[in-house]
Amino acid sequence: MSGSRQANSVRIIVLIVISAALALGSLWIVEVMQRKSSDMFPAKQRTEPDYYVEKFNFVRMGPTGDAHYTLTGTKMTHNPADDSYFIENPVMHSYGKNRPPMLSRSDTATVANDSTEVHMHDNVLVDRPASPTSPHFQLKTTYLLALPDEDIIKTPDPVQIVQGSATLTGTGMFANNATGEFRLSGNVHGHYVPAPAETQ
Repeated sequence: MSGSRQANSVRIIVLIVISAALALGSLWIVEVMQRKSSDMFPAKQRTEPDYYVEKFNFVRMGPTGDAHYTLTGTKMTHNPADDSYFIENPVMHSYGKNRPPMLSRSDTATVANDSTEVHMHDNVLVDRPASPTSPHFQLKTTYLLALPDEDIIKTPDPVQIVQGSATLTGTGMFANNATGEFRLSGNVHGHYVPAPAETQ
């Protein structure tokens, strides 16, 4: 009896070992197949917008806690592929020291790179009211890149600029409102209307 019991015990142990080996082998095969399938068919990146907001008002604060710029629009759609935002009818007010707030508007805009870049497209208009130190400034173009944190606006496209009684047209503009730097790259034409002489 003891011999048959030992034989049965050995058979049971052998069956358990074989079953465990088969189970581990099956798990290993499933893991390998899953890895191969994920390599062959990588996860599809989502490209469709995941949410949108209508009639929004976005405020970006500066280091001192003051509003650096505000951005409003009729609709803002988020693109998860590059974490950018597409805006319809955007209006941006940017604020800086020692100058009036500057208004920028266009048909559409894309906000990218952690909200540090605002790409404005089609019928772009930039308007800055006159101040005691500078005349009224207005710019029209088809595309404008605004870098609000650096107080810079620029475009490679043709621009028309009216500042006071002077009108400038050209291609490729760079303006740094913080330093006062301004340049046009090419095809520059200017027109200046002097103020009428005062009569005594």
